[in-house]
Amino acid sequence: MTVFEELQRRGLIAQMTDEEEIRELINNGKATFYIGFDPTADSLHVGHFMALCLMKRLQMAGNKPIVLLGGGTGMIGDPSGKSDMRKMLTPETIQHNVECFKKQMSRFIDFSEGKAIAVNNADWLLDLNYVELLREVGPHFSVNRMLSHECYKQRWEKGLTFFEFNYMIMQSYDFYRLYQDYGCNMQFGGDDQWANMLGGTELIRRKLGKNAYAMTITLLLNSEGKKMGKTEKGAVWLDPEKTSPYEFFQYWRNVADADVMKCLRMLTFVPIEQIEEMEQHMEGAALNQAKELLAYELTALVHGEDEAKKALSAAKAVFGGSGSSENMPSTALTADQLTDGGIGILDLLTVCGLAPTKSEARRLVQQGGVSVDGEKVTDPAATVTISGEHILKKGKKVFHKVTLA
Repeated sequence: MTVFEELQRRGLIAQMTDEEEIRELINNGKATFYIGFDPTADSLHVGHFMALCLMKRLQMAGNKPIVLLGGGTGMIGDPSGKSDMRKMLTPETIQHNVECFKKQMSRFIDFSEGKAIAVNNADWLLDLNYVELLREVGPHFSVNRMLSHECYKQRWEKGLTFFEFNYMIMQSYDFYRLYQDYGCNMQFGGDDQWANMLGGTELIRRKLGKNAYAMTITLLLNSEGKKMGKTEKGAVWLDPEKTSPYEFFQYWRNVADADVMKCLRMLTFVPIEQIEEMEQHMEGAALNQAKELLAYELTALVHGEDEAKKALSAAKAVFGGSGSSENMPSTALTADQLTDGGIGILDLLTVCGLAPTKSEARRLVQQGGVSVDGEKVTDPAATVTISGEHILKKGKKVFHKVTLA
């Protein structure tokens, strides 16, 4: 099976400019391709995950990835898929985020000699002369055509600024420069990037008379049509300091039944034949085993085998199987936090970070969503005696260990 066929069977391909040419390039390891990452935070998150996995797949097939870090475009912000204008970041913050991205990406991409490169578009965008850019690039973009694209329509009601309007031109210019400087003949990206990517292929054709190609990958949406990778706490990060390996594992262990096989196909390196065989028996214990496999594979990919094993052991402990609670998220209470050896359930929930406020904690308790050591707590005035180790549970899927320091 070729790499292109595998991408198709895994449901990763959304749109492409020239199927035969793209198939030929990536199957024969002749693609020098790029994916752009704007450094809007100090960590990559689940939203970047599929792009990183795609780069890894293509590199394993002999193709050469170019990671484009958006030190320049990050100062503008892509309006695609956004109803509000992005918050502007300082140059110092952007540079810090770029360095964080580079470190995390090395877990997915082999940057050894000649196999992949990382470049920053700040190196050329920040030195552009505005009048020269207008003369060189401006004549090749139709405002009418730009405004017809969905990425701008979504911002139309609240007001699309000229600041953001330039983003498509900047991304197109990136592709043009990468083609000239590094022989980059292909761009990949999320399906919401299609218009920006077409702008780049068109600019290369008009300016250089050469062909370049674009392909978008399917957005990672759940069965309700919403982007995956969000929790009550916010984004699911790849940085273990922001989302612990256990929390990362639990996110994937708890995906909806309707989403587990799609995630296995699109995100993991489990052989597609094995996944298709599993799909024939998706009931009861088999479904839970598939979720466990998904969580383990992705945690190992991001955090390593050791952390995946620890998270699996902790998960088995709280779900009634064999295992250890050692690696479960935990809070050690001090004696001065207790009164006569106990603490109110509302205080306990807020101290452990399972509720942001006491009023939210009260609502959780009254709705029957809290238990301690397997016993449901429904009285907001209840006191929990702390001695040894206790397991605090919120809802069906959130577990937290409480000990006495």
